[in-house]
Amino acid sequence: MHLRCHPLKSQETTQQAPESGAEGPRLVRVDAESTGQRIDNFLLRVLKGVPRSHLYRMLRRGEVRVNKGRVKAHHRLESGDLVRIPPLRTASATPPAQVPESRLEALERAILFEDERLLVVNKPAGLAVHGGSGLSFGLIESLRQLRPGRELELAHRLDRDTSGCLVLAKRRSTLRELHALLREGGMDKRYRALLVGELPSARLTVDAPLRKNVLRGGERLVSVDEREGKAARSLFERLGRWEWGGRVLTLVEVRLLTGRTHQIRVHAAHLGAPLAGDTKYGDEEANRALRALGLNRLFLHASALTLRTESMSRALRLEAPLPAELQQVVTTLEAGACASN
Repeated sequence: MHLRCHPLKSQETTQQAPESGAEGPRLVRVDAESTGQRIDNFLLRVLKGVPRSHLYRMLRRGEVRVNKGRVKAHHRLESGDLVRIPPLRTASATPPAQVPESRLEALERAILFEDERLLVVNKPAGLAVHGGSGLSFGLIESLRQLRPGRELELAHRLDRDTSGCLVLAKRRSTLRELHALLREGGMDKRYRALLVGELPSARLTVDAPLRKNVLRGGERLVSVDEREGKAARSLFERLGRWEWGGRVLTLVEVRLLTGRTHQIRVHAAHLGAPLAGDTKYGDEEANRALRALGLNRLFLHASALTLRTESMSRALRLEAPLPAELQQVVTTLEAGACASN
C-alpha cells in the first residue's frame, strides 16, 4: 500500500514501525489525500504493527501533537497539518493477529457489494468494528486480511452487538465523499428493531439531543440532554405489534436522520420502549423472559442503505435480511402471540 504522507526529518518510510532507540520525534506533513482522516486511524496506518493500546495511550498523554497542539483520538486532520510522532521505545512491532480462516470465509460470503471504491458488508452481531480492549481483531482487521494491500477504512460504525449493512471505503477520496454524504443526510440508513413496549403512534419522529459520557473504566453511556446534547433525530415506523408474556412487543423500522452513538437504543428507551436484548439501556427482566423466544442478543439490525457517489450513474440500494436468530423471534411471535396491527 502506498502511504500518502511525507516525513520532514527523515527519509525512512513511515509505513514501518520505528525500532527501539529511534532518535527524536518524527514530523509528518499531511497531504490532501489524508484530509478528513481521524488522527487515531492516521497513526494506525503510519505506525503499522504498533499496538492500538500504545497509540491511544500516546494520544491521551499528549505525546502526539498536531500543529504543536494536543488532540483527541477523534480529531480530523487537514491538508498541510504537521503531525509530531514521538519516538517509540518498543523493542519490536507486534505482528497483527491472524484471523481464523473460518471467519474470513464467513465475511467473504457476507459482502453485499464491492467495486474499486466501495465495500459493503453485512456485519455479524458480536464482532466489533475494531480490535483492541482485549479483542485480538475486529471487522476492519479481518477485512484488511481478506483484502491485503487495499486501503480499507470504515465510513461509519455499528455497535458490536448490532448486525447489518456497514460501508467501507477503498480510497481516501471516496472516504471523504462518504463522510460528506453522512453529514449532509445523503446516505439513507434503515434499521429493524424490536421494542419492549408500545410505539405511541404508527409513525413518529424522536427529536431528542444526546450527550455522550465516558465512565470510569472507559464505558460509554449516552443520555438525552436538552441543554448540552447534540442534535439527534430518528424516525420510527411500526411494522408489527404483538402481546406476549404480558408485554407488548413492537417491531419497527428506524430511519436515522442523524448518526449519534447509541442513538436508536437511547431514543427507544426515551420513548419508554427500550430495545429487546439491550443490556445497557433496556429492561433486564424483559430480556430474561425473551430468552424463551430464543433472543440472546440485541434486536437491532441495519437492514438497508441507499447512497449515491459522484462515480455512480444511479443510486445504490442494498438490503441485508434479518439474521436467522432474529427472524425466528419474529416468526414465533407471528405464529403464537396475539397479534394486532
